[in-house]
Amino acid sequence: MLRAARSRTASPWVALAVLSTAMLMIILDGTIVSVALPALRADLGFTDAGLSWTVNAYLIPLGGLLLLAGRLGDLVGRRRILVAGLVLFVLASLACGLATGPAMLVAARAVQGVAAALASSVVLGMVVELFEDPGDRARAMGAYAFVGAAGASIGLLLGGVLTEVLSWRAIFLVNVTIGVVATLLVLRVLPRDPTVVRGERPDLLGAVLVTLGLAGLVFAIVEPGGVRWGAAALAVVLLAGFGVRQARAAAPLVPPRVLRSRAVSLGNLAQVLTIAAMMGFQFATALFLQQVLGYSPAATGVAMTPVAVIIGVVALRGAGPLIFRFTARRVLLAGLGLLLGGFAVLVGAPGTGYLTDLLPALVLLGLGAGLVMPSVTTIVMADADADTAGLTSGLANTGQQVGGAIGIAVLAAVAAADGFRAAYLVAGALVLAASLVVAIGLRERTSRL
Repeated sequence: MLRAARSRTASPWVALAVLSTAMLMIILDGTIVSVALPALRADLGFTDAGLSWTVNAYLIPLGGLLLLAGRLGDLVGRRRILVAGLVLFVLASLACGLATGPAMLVAARAVQGVAAALASSVVLGMVVELFEDPGDRARAMGAYAFVGAAGASIGLLLGGVLTEVLSWRAIFLVNVTIGVVATLLVLRVLPRDPTVVRGERPDLLGAVLVTLGLAGLVFAIVEPGGVRWGAAALAVVLLAGFGVRQARAAAPLVPPRVLRSRAVSLGNLAQVLTIAAMMGFQFATALFLQQVLGYSPAATGVAMTPVAVIIGVVALRGAGPLIFRFTARRVLLAGLGLLLGGFAVLVGAPGTGYLTDLLPALVLLGLGAGLVMPSVTTIVMADADADTAGLTSGLANTGQQVGGAIGIAVLAAVAAADGFRAAYLVAGALVLAASLVVAIGLRERTSRL
């Protein structure tokens, strides 16, 4: 484990900017490839089945390794894990940009997923550690949540523009410059990790069970054509085995006291449901714009921009003060209410135009997400201490990845079978379920800063 004493950075806001830049680069890569898929098929000779693996190969290791990576950050140092992840991400991005065939690109994307898990698992814990003042922490959570909530929309826009103006290779090669700069800034701005005290080792059996279980769960969900039930059943068995192992291990990967926290367990459940709705909405709406309204990839990205802009304004400027004044739970419930309103507009709209049907809903969804993401992140991290901040951060990011995979798979399937209105109705039901979890399960004291 780590000694408690450590030096503080002279400027936590600069450190936050560096961490946010690194996190944004990682989140963008989850969606930036989506609009470049036709170009990848034409240039590298992908089959339709193989093409999906340019996305899946990234998501599976990312979802599977987050929990282990977060715990490693607690044990060996979060700055060390972050730097290792960024360096590996730069190298993998370079390999993606230089790929000469499908196998090389898919393999490099898998390495990107591993690197993304290492880097992103510790960022939230580092943000919490940087800010002790409740007001500053609330504003910092708003900035972090903006990166997470708006990153997918920005990825669609940036991917479309880079693919049309330059080529699909640019969406990977741009990471090389950003990643090198981010790594150098992390080394310069963030304080060194404290001295490692040998004595506690990660629970290797638990790590294997949870990593394979989470990776199997994501694999079962993200593959086109429906859920792979065999893989899903195996994943459930592995995760159940992980739960048994944690109850018996002398030094568990996830200490039971962490999961006993309502803030962690129920906050993460609400986050999974909300992220599923929002990521599924973005995926379904991108299809709607291109297949129904005939938009190009770049135009699709531009059309989705209002969501990212509104999320940014609300998360960066409004959510923090509101959380500090009214508590995170109340702000979260208000944001979920706005999301429900947005999906109600989408379900009731005729669906024939952007300005009359889609834009009003985008405004409500942007406002809602801008409030939801900072407040749910604040709730999940409320009980984290110096020894478990990395693990709790890994749990939060795991919830985001699994929720996103579930949302995209479910809403894409519903949209294909029953239409886009039905998909938006399902998204609204997910948000309603999250609202009930928060209203009934979370006590007010668990969400105070």
